[in-house]
Amino acid sequence: MKHMLTINGNHASVSLDGKIYAHDAGIIRDELLAAIEGGVTDISMELSRLEYIDSSGLGVLVTVHKRTLDKNGKLVLKGVQGMAAEILKRTRLDKVLHIE
Repeated sequence: MKHMLTINGNHASVSLDGKIYAHDAGIIRDELLAAIEGGVTDISMELSRLEYIDSSGLGVLVTVHKRTLDKNGKLVLKGVQGMAAEILKRTRLDKVLHIE
């Protein structure tokens, strides 16, 4: 899995490529939670190149979603497609998370 995090003021952009498993999810979670604690309130995630996300990756999305809401911000998922979109639908997270 490859990822890139860019922070600009209170906004962070993240792009995720490949497959997210438990180890990768922990790294991403730690980076995003540190960004939120540092003042980031709005996060956009580009997922068009994401091939697969496991339950720990889904947990990161839920955690980041809740933390941004706590800061009066939001998490936006962009470009969700393929297996990642199917997993979000099957878990009904597509009803909870903001997907563009």
